Amino acid sequence: MAGSDKKRKHGDFHPQSAKKVHRDDPYSRKHHRSEGPVSDGLPHLPSISEEYWNIVFTHPSQAPQDPQASYDRLEFLGDAYLELYATQLIFNRFPDFEVGKMSQLRETLVRNETIGQYASLYGLDKQLKNYKQFQNSPGHVWLKIKGDVFEAYVAAVVLSSPDGADTAKRWLHELWEPKVQAVATSTTPKPKKTKEELAKKILMKGTKINYVDEKAPVVHYGQGREEYFVGVYFNGFAWENQYLGSGRGSSRVEAGLFAAAEALKNPLVDQIAREKTKALARREKYAEAVKDKGVQKEHDFGRANAEVVEPASVTESRESQASAEAPPAKQLQGSHVVV
Repeated sequence: MAGSDKKRKHGDFHPQSAKKVHRDDPYSRKHHRSEGPVSDGLPHLPSISEEYWNIVFTHPSQAPQDPQASYDRLEFLGDAYLELYATQLIFNRFPDFEVGKMSQLRETLVRNETIGQYASLYGLDKQLKNYKQFQNSPGHVWLKIKGDVFEAYVAAVVLSSPDGADTAKRWLHELWEPKVQAVATSTTPKPKKTKEELAKKILMKGTKINYVDEKAPVVHYGQGREEYFVGVYFNGFAWENQYLGSGRGSSRVEAGLFAAAEALKNPLVDQIAREKTKALARREKYAEAVKDKGVQKEHDFGRANAEVVEPASVTESRESQASAEAPPAKQLQGSHVVV
């Protein structure tokens, strides 16, 4: 009779009687296991040691004088394990995510709305002592209690066997997989180097690209994330503060990348690029003309110098030659001419 009462109390949890108990396995005598998923699509619920059973399902108000007798301490430990396992899953699964986006996804996996739902699906909330009393609490209070029970259960899984940490990790990763997969398939890949591409296409000396906050960032409280809104504008040629595109993202940098990606799709950017090509051609032509003019000036200057120097030399040479060939000068002595 006592065994039946215990079975009814624990719901789907049953003593492990099918396997032989080994004396060198102190954990095997104390485990309670579920015989399968409580709900379709849920992974198998790991067992916990009997010594933690009452603790996991005892609200702190039911043991105010003994912190070891309620789930309060286990909930504290389980919360840390949930954060750790969620962080590891996201870090390995999404190598291109920025920290802000990783924090956002982690918050989705570990928040009370998520783990409280898991507690209900597995029926853990109904295992709580006097659960109907707490079920009639305000919605947010009852949600927090269900989340605490789930966190305490996670801690109990970790503590119930030598490989409890690995068991809990595998279980939670499998449990979170649908949510993670949804993010993986719905997340727009973050564009890379779009700012560099846009600059290469339309930027040159005398032009400028500006990335401007179009409105203040939106903080999504309780979700651990912010959202930024950035527009990209162009100044140059015949355009002044010309709008090219907008973007939004979990950081200002990411929003700017999305804005540049949108700008690259704008036909106006192709028109600006053509103007850039024309301007570069004119600049090159002008540079060549200046270069050619400079060479011509140098040539003309050299010729002018030659014309100035050469006549003087020739004159001096001719004077020397004439002096050498001239007859002796006539000298006057008195009234006679001496030759």
